[in-house]
Amino acid sequence: MNRLTQNLTIPCYQTDASWRLKPAAFMDLAQEMANRHATVLRFGYDDLITSKTAWILSRMNIKFVNAPLWRDEVSLTTWHKGLNRLFFLRDFIMKDKDGNDCVKATTSWLVLNLETRRLVRDPHLMDEGTTCSDNVIETPAEKVQMPKDTEPEFVMEHVVSYSDVDLNGHTNNAMYMHWAMDAVDYAVASVRPVKEVTINFNHETKAGETVRIYRASLEKEDGLHVFVEGKVGDVSSFCVEILF
Repeated sequence: MNRLTQNLTIPCYQTDASWRLKPAAFMDLAQEMANRHATVLRFGYDDLITSKTAWILSRMNIKFVNAPLWRDEVSLTTWHKGLNRLFFLRDFIMKDKDGNDCVKATTSWLVLNLETRRLVRDPHLMDEGTTCSDNVIETPAEKVQMPKDTEPEFVMEHVVSYSDVDLNGHTNNAMYMHWAMDAVDYAVASVRPVKEVTINFNHETKAGETVRIYRASLEKEDGLHVFVEGKVGDVSSFCVEILF
């Protein structure tokens, strides 16, 4: 009960031109698994909506150890680790059919009042007996900001539309990852595998809003770091660091 595991076969529509699982596709899978497990533990969507509240993903760190390919058979396991200050922590691990690690992720969640749009801190939201202390990644996802020593370049604008919006009435978290990957040069994104992603969801966006997307890149010893930030006016809606 403290963990939930699902067996999956990676479909073609979740992969890129190199057949690898897209980062946004992993986020979709993780989001659904989180809701299913929370529902089993009685603090899922249906439980929270009775008090006009909902889970909101705030930060996520994903490490692609060996990203699965189209038609690969994998398992995805999730568990929640309880409350850490404002954040409720949840981890994920995806393994191949031989038990080898494919993808690791840790997430930080908040509870939002859907009427006031304010955060709710309720340490009694879940039973302590449902937590699991195992860490697939030791450190919670960190804050991401554009590098101070590099001038970001404007890449594109995106108007939030029907396909972006989820049941909470705002842009779904995985859509920000789609936008971020689209902001990376295709010659990079289509050839160099993503090693790691850290994304912060800073402020919700809604249908009709125009998000201006900026990019900055730094080549380091461990690879190419691409930073992508989306803004509505002067307000940051998301910021992500992608390591290739």
